[in-house]
Amino acid sequence: MRIDVLGAVRALRDDGSPVDLGGPRHREVLARLVAAEGRMVTTDTLVDDLWSDPPVRAVGALRTFVAALRRALEPDRPPRTPPRVIVTEGPGYALLLPREDVDVHRFQDTLSRARRDPDAVTDLAAVLAAWRGPAYADVTDSVWAQRERTRLEELRLEGVELRARIVLDSGEGPGLVAELGAHVAEHPWREPAWELLARALHRAGRRADALATLRRARAMLVGHLGLDPGPALQSLETEILNGSPSLEGARTAWPGPGVRLGPRTTVDLARTLALAGGDALVHSRRDRLAAVQAAQRTGDLLLTARVIGAYDVPAIWSRADDPEQSRAVVAAAERTLAALGPDSPADLTARLLATVAVESRSADLSGTDLEHAHQAARRSEALARELADPALLAFALNGVFLQSFSRPGLAAVRDSVGAEILDLATRHDLPNFAVLGRLVRLQSASALGDLDAAASHAHAAERLAATTEAPLVPVLTAWFRARATADRSTEPGGPAAATAAAHYRAAEDALRTAGMPGLHRGLFPLALLGLRLLHDRPAPTDPRLDWGPYLPWARPLVLLAQDRGEEARTALNAVPEPAHDHMQEAMWCLTVHAAVRLGERGIAARAATALRCARAEHAGAASGMLTLGPVARYLAEAEELVGATSI
Repeated sequence: MRIDVLGAVRALRDDGSPVDLGGPRHREVLARLVAAEGRMVTTDTLVDDLWSDPPVRAVGALRTFVAALRRALEPDRPPRTPPRVIVTEGPGYALLLPREDVDVHRFQDTLSRARRDPDAVTDLAAVLAAWRGPAYADVTDSVWAQRERTRLEELRLEGVELRARIVLDSGEGPGLVAELGAHVAEHPWREPAWELLARALHRAGRRADALATLRRARAMLVGHLGLDPGPALQSLETEILNGSPSLEGARTAWPGPGVRLGPRTTVDLARTLALAGGDALVHSRRDRLAAVQAAQRTGDLLLTARVIGAYDVPAIWSRADDPEQSRAVVAAAERTLAALGPDSPADLTARLLATVAVESRSADLSGTDLEHAHQAARRSEALARELADPALLAFALNGVFLQSFSRPGLAAVRDSVGAEILDLATRHDLPNFAVLGRLVRLQSASALGDLDAAASHAHAAERLAATTEAPLVPVLTAWFRARATADRSTEPGGPAAATAAAHYRAAEDALRTAGMPGLHRGLFPLALLGLRLLHDRPAPTDPRLDWGPYLPWARPLVLLAQDRGEEARTALNAVPEPAHDHMQEAMWCLTVHAAVRLGERGIAARAATALRCARAEHAGAASGMLTLGPVARYLAEAEELVGATSI
């Protein structure tokens, strides 16, 4: 038995004769089970996927279709024996066939193997040739089929380009010119296609045509998108002009496991730059917004959605480095979602929603905007789970993480999110998200006071960073080690407070040039304040300290340290509720500390009420970068002032 869906849906017996599957609904039920890749699909989901407005007896009709398919696929099965192909599982059905007997599964597995091993190129060519038309071609109106067609077409294009690249890297390839010429004509936005065509022309001895191809690519990209060609096209043009020996057929180094050879647009370059930190990170933000704006100018909604959603750079901090740009990206994503409407491909919808969640950092939101961002995160997560796309789910969970600061005391929740990101990244070779998972778990362990676990995650993140070229990771882990030193400075025989301060200063020097102003501003003074509070010392009063966004909460304590009590009282009464970010527990604890020293019972009670759920955590330690000590210490101060029963 073989089932094919890369074209019209069909089933073939071992001798190649077709199986009569019945009518369109029968074929759609079979196709929907194929798309689930062996997982159970509930009866409710099947009904919703088959009918936009299900009839009253939809479930009965579905059971009739399944029974007919079972008879067609297993005509010799004895009566009253359980089916082996379409089986009942819990509240639904699953298709159980070896993956090599279903063409779409065979194609996906071969593509994955070819990404890792170029020797699989022959098998890749075979599965590409087996495509008979658009996937699920006769399931025309179903939303789920449209979504699958879009996803699989992107994989097919990647497969075409991957096969061509392997052939060219092997020293062959003149015969690819016609094939790649047609590929470029049909998909002019794909920069790898232009690069491969130019290489094939050069390999065929057509150097002038290769250069003309690259110049056509430049004219198309600049004229229609306002984008310069990416570094691969620019480098290839220089190599052809200079007659580089590397173009003459020697096999080039092949990317290792986990390297995907997808579209190399400007936004892809921006993603790469973002992981480098420093000036590269600043340029990444600039290039990313330029790419979004250029895509919008084309009027192509699907292209715009892909460009916006392609920037899935892991984000660890709840304050945006460039709030204005984040707002612009969120606005673009929401406009695109609205224009695409409810029938948008689910993967693009999930990426746009994840972008809204990631860029709508909690620190900049309140009220309905905050709730809107939370909903975007959860909807993106739900879609990614339904699509069973690990990379997309990791991106969606990044949004869930950044929207998980709705109240104090959620470190354990964030740890579970970080654990799932890490598990996904480890199982599916997503190294940048593996780093994110480690850092999220480092922060959560730090917040819960488990410094041994946090140190283990820091060490693992550094090992990953060494192989993924992520220089920002050691900057962040240096702050964690300074935070751990500060904590140990309160223990008998521990390091001196001056040693902890020196560690904070060294970490500050590295962070200053890391290109992360949303993280950097105010962090060092806050760390020094936390260190002083651990040792029952007054706040630092150096006027050169830039408290950044933390000034309203630090100011009452700075004024108290200067013996300006009434001004401190006025400042305390003007303190707003903290932003929903990594530092909210710290800001509430500063409020408690000032209120206790000024005898402001009402303010102390309000702050302590907000902190109650964080009693087991350490203030500021959710950042993984500093600590003000246990939240329980500040709650005890408040309870002593106003009475435990009043809080």
